[in-house]
Amino acid sequence: MYFFIGNLSFLDIWYSSVYTPKILENCMSEDKSISFAGCAAQFFSAGLAYTECYLLAAMAYDRYMAISDPLLYVFAMSRKLCVGLVAVSYLSGFVNATIITINTFTLTFCGSNIIDDFFCDLPPLVKLSCDATDNYQAVLYFLLASNVITPSLLILASYISILAAILKIRSSEGRLKAFSTCASHLTAVTLYYGSILFIYSRPSSSYTLKHDKVVSVFYTVVFPMLNPLIYSLRNKDVKDALGKLIKRGTAP
Repeated sequence: MYFFIGNLSFLDIWYSSVYTPKILENCMSEDKSISFAGCAAQFFSAGLAYTECYLLAAMAYDRYMAISDPLLYVFAMSRKLCVGLVAVSYLSGFVNATIITINTFTLTFCGSNIIDDFFCDLPPLVKLSCDATDNYQAVLYFLLASNVITPSLLILASYISILAAILKIRSSEGRLKAFSTCASHLTAVTLYYGSILFIYSRPSSSYTLKHDKVVSVFYTVVFPMLNPLIYSLRNKDVKDALGKLIKRGTAP
């Protein structure tokens, strides 16, 4: 479990390192420009969000194995299997980010060069293109369907299996402990997928850049900062250490 959380933390640090410095620079400086290569690099980093989709699916499977067969968990979730799942997650994210970045930056951009967002995100960039984007959007929706819906279905299947395993537990204390094991992961999944679906799965009639700017900051800056809290505050050792730190700070 901690191996997956460590990789999720690495992704969160990656996102924050890519976006936050430039956002702060734009807020504090009069020069709010970004180079074409810099914009492409930001956009590629955003495409790596697919990695987190698959990583969250792997973590859901990890939770299922921990709850359904705790005695064999160490053997079932071997180091080799965990490394393989993480490697597939990174490879999927890299391949999809490459495809989306190449397809986006081969579009013809004409007219205004002002990106109405805090960073180089998909919706404002496509809006600047003067090409017909029907084929581009078809590729985009295919990638969304295969790389967002597929991990979502895997997560759903894992939690259906988890629920079935929990219902077999006779003691209420055991059931509560099993549910508690999944709480942090469910929270992270809800926040992450909720923001992505809000931006990319709405009808065009309800599309506004103003709302999307706020949501995009949440899933690139705020949620990566919240994930460590979501997972660590469920950990007894972390809570005990935090409690001692608070007592030490308030002691006379």
